[in-house]
Amino acid sequence: MLLEILLFLVLGIIAGTFSGLIPGIHINLVGVVLISLSASVLSFINPIYFVVFIVAMAISHTFLDFIPSVFLGCPDTETELSVLPGHELLRDGRGYEAVCLTAYGGLFAVLLLPLLAYPLSFVFSKIYEPIKILIPGILIFVSVFLVLTERKMKNALVVFLLTGILGLLVLNMNLKEPLLPLLSGLFGSSMLLISINDRIDIPAQKITEPAEKFPKKPLLASIIASPLCGFLPGLGSGQAAIIGNSILKTDKKGFLFLLGATNTLVMGFSFLALYAISRTRTGAAVAVQEMMGSLTPEILILILFTILISGIACFFLTKRIARFSAQKIGRIKYRNLSFITLGILAIVVFLVSGFFGFIVLLVSTATGIYCISLGVKRTNMMGCLLLPTILIYLI
Repeated sequence: MLLEILLFLVLGIIAGTFSGLIPGIHINLVGVVLISLSASVLSFINPIYFVVFIVAMAISHTFLDFIPSVFLGCPDTETELSVLPGHELLRDGRGYEAVCLTAYGGLFAVLLLPLLAYPLSFVFSKIYEPIKILIPGILIFVSVFLVLTERKMKNALVVFLLTGILGLLVLNMNLKEPLLPLLSGLFGSSMLLISINDRIDIPAQKITEPAEKFPKKPLLASIIASPLCGFLPGLGSGQAAIIGNSILKTDKKGFLFLLGATNTLVMGFSFLALYAISRTRTGAAVAVQEMMGSLTPEILILILFTILISGIACFFLTKRIARFSAQKIGRIKYRNLSFITLGILAIVVFLVSGFFGFIVLLVSTATGIYCISLGVKRTNMMGCLLLPTILIYLI
């Protein structure tokens, strides 16, 4: 059994690497495919092996998905905030350093997670029911907090409401994977088109390690904010990073470390939420629930072991692929690379979400460009998820 577990762990790392590196391919999509296959074609495989595969894939994805975010300006749903500071370092020839900062954040996250798992699981199992009625209020508070931290508060409110209305419309359409065209347009293709229009040239990249590999303040900020966002609906690592950074201010390098840590911690805490309160907060956790139902302490230990091993392996894998990307990107016309990435995004959206999904991609892209032009943080565009979630709880 141990050999099979290790095999599926390795396969999960490979799958997470590809899903992280290819724009538009999210682990939620892979999870949906696995659920359907496990009930038919792959029904003879022990569900425990699928759980190991999904967890390894999910954690691997949280490490590798920063590479296209930094080098291509094409973020995943959880790495949209890395684009701005990541691109600033990329333009300074330090794209490798930017990715390394997120990788170090993820590494410390997987090392801390086993230590935090059982204490937090116990706490949330005791307090979740009493505070469940407060969830919409908490989400409203976080939304207001995000708007009020902006210098241009009116613009931030416009962005939040505009994307929130768009999210409501899209999520009520009969689309497969509606978040794919919605978030790819708001956070991916919009940035790519702006980069193409600005005719950005990427300088030769330096292969330099971060001067500070263990910034204590960003790590502490991620530990404070990630549990809240890992256990509450509608809040992801982007919001955790904003909340953490508001509690303990840091610079752009520290923010990248913070993003790397929160991205991995929030994913890890989603499995803890399934164990402690039987609620799913990510697509990967939904897939695990479909395979196993509720989690036993033994399965949780297996999940934590998988997170630790896959996280350590992907730390080194991310650095190696980032080094290769940094060495090659200067030889490629960035404008042409952006066009290719746009094409891949459009094809993936069309194949997964169909013609109407492609229309949603166009509309969300135009909305994203307009919102970026208003000069506020792009985290306000997460209104596309927060507003629908708030209304679900209030109505």
